[in-house]
Amino acid sequence: MWDHRLEVAAFDLLCALVRPDVDAAFVRQSLGRKVPFDALLRAAREHSLRPQLIRALATLGWEGVPAIQRPALENFQQLHGALALGMAEQLGRVSDAILARGLRCATFKGATLAVILYGSLSAREYTDIDLIVPAEALDDAEDVLEALGYASDHDDRRFRRAFLGYQRQTAFVHPAQAAIDLHWDFTGVHLPFPLTPAEIWDSLETIKVGQRDVPAITGADLALLLAGHGTKERWRSLGWVVDFAVLVAHQSDLDWPAIYRRAQAAGCGDNVLLACRLAERLLGVAVPSVLVRLLGQRPRVETLASGMIDELRQGESGRKTGRNLVDIELCDRRLDRIAASVRLALTPTISDYRAMPLPSALWPLYRVTRPFRLAASALASRLQLRLE
Repeated sequence: MWDHRLEVAAFDLLCALVRPDVDAAFVRQSLGRKVPFDALLRAAREHSLRPQLIRALATLGWEGVPAIQRPALENFQQLHGALALGMAEQLGRVSDAILARGLRCATFKGATLAVILYGSLSAREYTDIDLIVPAEALDDAEDVLEALGYASDHDDRRFRRAFLGYQRQTAFVHPAQAAIDLHWDFTGVHLPFPLTPAEIWDSLETIKVGQRDVPAITGADLALLLAGHGTKERWRSLGWVVDFAVLVAHQSDLDWPAIYRRAQAAGCGDNVLLACRLAERLLGVAVPSVLVRLLGQRPRVETLASGMIDELRQGESGRKTGRNLVDIELCDRRLDRIAASVRLALTPTISDYRAMPLPSALWPLYRVTRPFRLAASALASRLQLRLE
């Protein structure tokens, strides 16, 4: 029988295991007595933290792990290692093809992040590949992917630009390979972000991923990227907090005042403070001392952190219903959050086309009709609630 209290306890135990410095005393107190091991495994799977969990359990000599569970974990580790090697080869092949075309590209998240933060391809869970190219190189990069056998769900590029382009990324799939998310920015058109593509191209580092070298986002740029990505997604995965915590704990030479100033200049300074506070409260990684005073001046960050931690500990049942507009927390200022909401309300999406298919010559009309469609939908929802 599902017990909500056990799920919360399993989450807390997972935090103790996957923090940069394992809380061995809390783990030994909890394993086997307070928390059933299957609840811990569910939490690790939900937050994509099985490799980190396995590493921590091995460090503790598998103490408290039921004998029947250890072979399954070791089998997962072997399978994940094989998949990671395949994805690394795929990443290198695609990256080489794009660079051979004379285009710039960079990889982030996925296998590259596993190598940068954890030193091993298989030390982090991931299921796809993220690449970014300059916006002006997007058509050429898509040509490269298509020549390699990848395809988008929507073959018509004009359609993708008109109704999916606001996301500034396109997913490509291959019959026998992992999916690739091709980005030309780090967030949608309606939002700011602490890192811009223009900032990365002169500071990329070459990282060996498997047997190939790939250009990757590292250092201060990576800190900004992780803070922005987590906030954009409302930090709904503990795995993202772990990534940021490892960066803070292991890269002591980062210039945090400069990182914060860059994010603040983009209207996203709270992203950095929020990421640091979550890493501290969930994983015991101290906030960089130079940022402590700034945290004290931003009560909004404490409110956001408390709400997000509560949602994480409560699991699926504690999360906000729906995903609409959670990404506006990227914006420090209320006026910017309002402006982002308005921009999104005026930006056509694929749902507009599905609600009222029009020939391509009339697609500009969606910018006019979208606000009315959203208003009608909201009114219909309110009427339905009253009838119920």
